[in-house]
Amino acid sequence: MGYHDPGECLDLLGKLRPLNVDENHRLLSDMVPALLQAGLAPEPHLEILEAARPHVALAQTEMSRRYAAHPLPPDSAENETLHGVVALWDALAQSYAHIARTSGAELLPADQRALLAQRRVHYAGMVPLEYFRAHRALPDGTWTDLHDSYCAAEALGVGAIRVPDPLNDIWKAQSPTEAFVAVLLVDLSNPYGRSERELGWVCRWAQRFAPYCELPGGPDGEAPQPAAYGLDLSADHGLRPLGVLQPSGSLRRFDSSKLAGQIQSVFKQFKQGVTPSSLGLGADCAVDACSRLLLSLYRPWGLASAGRRFPRRGAHGRAELASGWSAIAFHVGGKPFEQPPIYATQRSLRNDIALMTLGERVAEAESTPWSEDGRRRAAARLGFACEHWQIADQSVSGFRLFQSPHTQRLVHHQLVGVRPPDGEHFLLAQLSWLMYRADGVMEAGVQVLAGLPKVVAVRSSGLNNPREPFVEGFLLPATPALKADASVILPAQWFQPQRVIEVVDDGRRFQLRLTKPVLRGTDFVQVSYEPLDSPDPAAQPESAR
Repeated sequence: MGYHDPGECLDLLGKLRPLNVDENHRLLSDMVPALLQAGLAPEPHLEILEAARPHVALAQTEMSRRYAAHPLPPDSAENETLHGVVALWDALAQSYAHIARTSGAELLPADQRALLAQRRVHYAGMVPLEYFRAHRALPDGTWTDLHDSYCAAEALGVGAIRVPDPLNDIWKAQSPTEAFVAVLLVDLSNPYGRSERELGWVCRWAQRFAPYCELPGGPDGEAPQPAAYGLDLSADHGLRPLGVLQPSGSLRRFDSSKLAGQIQSVFKQFKQGVTPSSLGLGADCAVDACSRLLLSLYRPWGLASAGRRFPRRGAHGRAELASGWSAIAFHVGGKPFEQPPIYATQRSLRNDIALMTLGERVAEAESTPWSEDGRRRAAARLGFACEHWQIADQSVSGFRLFQSPHTQRLVHHQLVGVRPPDGEHFLLAQLSWLMYRADGVMEAGVQVLAGLPKVVAVRSSGLNNPREPFVEGFLLPATPALKADASVILPAQWFQPQRVIEVVDDGRRFQLRLTKPVLRGTDFVQVSYEPLDSPDPAAQPESAR
C-alpha cells in the first residue's frame, strides 16, 4: 500500500487493535515514512500523524519491553527490534519538521507553530531515551539532532508556548522547551545505572519536573559557578559543568533552582502521608522506593554538578570480577563457605543439598586458603570462576571496566567481588552502571565499598530459629579516611530496623543489632550496626573452641 489516500490511512488507524503489537508496529513503521515521501498537503499529513500518536506510543512501549530488562548486546536477536523502534521515532521527528517547512511555519499562528515544534522535539528526544533503555551508547549525531529540533523552536519564537499533549501523563500539555529539558533530566539521572522500572519512573518524573527548569542564555557578567550545568547547542552531547565548556553564542545555562524546591516539597509531603500518585509520580510507586530514587536525583537535578569526589586517572591491566553470593564469598575468604562448627550437629537437609549441588564435597584439607593456582582450580571446579575485565580508568572509589566478548549475566546495583591487577585481596563493590558500546564492548562502572571485607556466617537471632542454617555475610571495618563506619553486608531482604542477627567469625559467636541501611543493591544491603555483646571465645560451646 502506498499510503497516499488520507482517508484510507485514517481508516487503517481506526482498525488497529492493541493486542496485535507486531502487526500494528509494522503498519506504523511503513506508514509514517511513506507519508513523509508521499508529498501530502500539510493539513492531512498532520491529521494522520496526530491520529497515529496513541497507537505509536502503545506499540513502541510494547516493543521496547523486549530488550529493556537487561543491557542489549549489538549481536542480540532483539537488536533489530531496537533499530525498528528508533527508526519510527526518528521518522516521526522528521515528519513534523517536514510539515513545518512545507506549511511555512513562520506564517502559521503561534499555537500551531508551537505544536509542530513540540512534537518534533518530543520525538527527537525519544531516540536517546530508547538507547538509554537498551543500555547502548548513543550513536554520533543523536544529541545534534535533538539540539537542532530545539533550536528550530527557538528560531520560531515558540519555545515556551505550551500546547495540548494527551500523551503527557501529568500535565496533558507541554512546551518545546519542556520536552527538551525532560530529556536533559533523564541524561543527568545516570540512565545506564537504572533498572527498567527505575528508568520508567525517571522518564515520567522528568516530564513532571521539566516545567521547573529554564535554559537562559550563557552566563553574562558575574562568573558562573563551575559546577553549574550548561549546554552547548552546537555540540553533540548533553549537559556538562559550565566550567568545562567554552563560551560561545550557542551556550545555554541550565537553571534548576526551582526544581530543588519542588523535590524538597515532595519529601515534606511524603512525611505528611501524601501518596506518590497524588503528587503526579505514579500509582505504581511505593513511598520508600520513590524516596530512595528521588533522593538520588536531588543533587544532579536540583543542586547542579557535584563533580567527582575522587578524580579518575588512566589505568591499565586486568581486574578479576566475581558475581554471585557464594562465589564472592569464596574469593573474598579464599575457601568455600562452611557451616560453623557450633552448628555442625544441626545441619539441615537443605544445607546438605546445597553442598551436593556443587558437585563432589570439598575435602577437609581444603578448608584452609589455597595458593593462587589452587584457588583458580577450585573456583573452576565449584563453578566460581572469575571473569577478566580490562581497566579503562580508576579512582579511589572505583573502576571503569570493559570486556569483549561479554559473557557474565550482570544487573544494575548487583554485588560483585573485584580484585585489581595490583591487589592481593578481593574487594566488595556494586555495579553502578552498564552499557554496550556500538562495537559490542560492554562497559561497567564499579563502585568499591570502603574497607577490606571479611566473610562471616550470619543468621537471624531468636528462639524460633535454633536450626536455621547460617549463610555468608561480610563485615566491613570502619574506614575513617573515607568517612565510612563499620558495616555488615547481608542478602537484600534481610534488613529490618532493630533486627538482631547472630554472627560467627573465626569461631567467635556474637550478636549485632541492625540500625540503618547504608546502601541498597539488587541482591544485597549494606547496614550499620550496634554490637550487643563482645565476641568471647570462652563463652562459646566446647565444639567451637
